[in-house]
Amino acid sequence: MKHRWIWITTCICMIMLAGQSLMGMPAFARKYKLSCKTCHNPFPRLTDYGEDFAADGFVLKDQKATRYYVETGDKELSLIRDIPIAFKMEGYINSNLNNQKRLDFSAPYLLKLLSGGEIAHKISYYFYFFLNERGKVAGVEDAFIMFSDVLGSGVALSVGQFQVSDPLFKRELRLTFEDYQIYKAHPGQSRIDLTYDRGIMLNFGFNTGTDFTLEVLNGSGIDEADLFRNFDSDKYKNLFGRVSQTISDSLRLGLAVYYGREGADQVTNEVFVWGGDLTLSLSKKLTVNVQYMQRRDDNPYFNPAGDIVCKTRGAFAEAVWTPRETDSKLYGALLWNWVDSDENLLDYHSLAAHAGWLLWRNLRLVAEVAYIFKSPYGENDGRHTRVGIGLITAF
Repeated sequence: MKHRWIWITTCICMIMLAGQSLMGMPAFARKYKLSCKTCHNPFPRLTDYGEDFAADGFVLKDQKATRYYVETGDKELSLIRDIPIAFKMEGYINSNLNNQKRLDFSAPYLLKLLSGGEIAHKISYYFYFFLNERGKVAGVEDAFIMFSDVLGSGVALSVGQFQVSDPLFKRELRLTFEDYQIYKAHPGQSRIDLTYDRGIMLNFGFNTGTDFTLEVLNGSGIDEADLFRNFDSDKYKNLFGRVSQTISDSLRLGLAVYYGREGADQVTNEVFVWGGDLTLSLSKKLTVNVQYMQRRDDNPYFNPAGDIVCKTRGAFAEAVWTPRETDSKLYGALLWNWVDSDENLLDYHSLAAHAGWLLWRNLRLVAEVAYIFKSPYGENDGRHTRVGIGLITAF
């Protein structure tokens, strides 16, 4: 009887929770009068159509856009008639998060305000603001202007804040509470990782299924400007490049390289990262994503007496199952993480099983169990089990 009341209370609390996604939002569904499943399966995970929509600057090529703009009589002025705005919320009930042996009501976990759309022909914007992230106002993360076809070259140019790893697998679009750990790994005092940074991103694709990405980055994350209004913490600029090739309708392969330097004067850290990725569509119902990364820092502790090399490697594998394809209300996902580093605090190994049920097209009930084989938290190599349930919505 006691356990029954615990579950009843849990279910009631779940109704009070809410959730998140990215790069597509209800504002676009309202604008074009389309269902969320046109671009998501399930939200926030993008379909191929959704990927193309985002790459085209959040514009549907087969829809006339004139009715979405104000007629001002000035051919050189483009004003959106209604500013696209959406809200996304996320909340959980977690048990044993980070091996803390406690039950926690994590609601709201995230609350976002998002906006994006076409400013002018082939010029778009996107940003979101965290009204609440883990109990505090976190500010802006993704925020960029995108030129989808620079001078008719077919090259897309994005300028602003974004995740370095976005051309690989977008962290903000994953279905699991468990993260892609290797993207976040940075040893010692290094500020370089594959999450958020400021810079420019160039994308170009060929009809052969070959896609190229080049990023020029500060390599300092997205912290606030210093006393002199500089965002970059040093004089160096870092480079990230990726090439991917679609082999068939079911297989895509990619190779990525990151090179950067950080620090000042003679005390610097040189970073080299390389890795491969794979997307395998075993059917329209089952997709597998695999990422491997290897990293070398020559002085991540900025030791003036000499270099202390640190090597880090890691991988993740993700499987997503949608039994009724885009009409699936029930779905499942598995995520395996592994990170091994000379810096023991980065060592991590986990397996997460995630299931979701679409109560409504933009309302998702989720449950997740993760077994952490190794982490920096707690005894016995941080081994523990984490259980969570939650509700995700966007409107």
